[in-house]
Amino acid sequence: MTKRDIIILPDPKLRLVSEPVATIDDGIRQLADDMLETMYEAPGIGLAAIQIGIAKRMLVLDVAKEDEPKSPMVVINPEIVFESEERSIYQEGCLSIPEYYEDVERPVRIGVKFQDREGNSHEIEADGLLATCLQHEIDHLNGVLFIDYLSKLKRDRIEKKFIKQARQSKSGAA
Repeated sequence: MTKRDIIILPDPKLRLVSEPVATIDDGIRQLADDMLETMYEAPGIGLAAIQIGIAKRMLVLDVAKEDEPKSPMVVINPEIVFESEERSIYQEGCLSIPEYYEDVERPVRIGVKFQDREGNSHEIEADGLLATCLQHEIDHLNGVLFIDYLSKLKRDRIEKKFIKQARQSKSGAA
């Protein structure tokens, strides 16, 4: 396993729409392992492949509580097949938008079809933190960030802050 670099806003790759994984092979399984290592070390509870610069429709997540054993999921070619009308608000953050958190409203329950690291097909119904995390990571695969759910004013302020930070780090200023 290899820890990968996480790309940070304003990197334009974060807005790419990811391509389906055509073949689940050893290379994809290695990528999943690298993504899990990267996510755990960050630390985070979810990571989409595009966040490490790879525009493939796959993500990893683990929503186990700190006192529970790890429960990693590898989700390849996910597709949301239903969303509840009932909504909930969770405070979300993102490894590609470090140290910024905001309340986001999403469906309480979703159904997701996907393949696992062996290529087996699954369909699950998720609610709570798992539903929120899946929706957040699937959004990444479609070039959508959680800040896109905020007001234009808040989103613009966040993007300007990260653009300024990127400029400062390129020029060597702290």
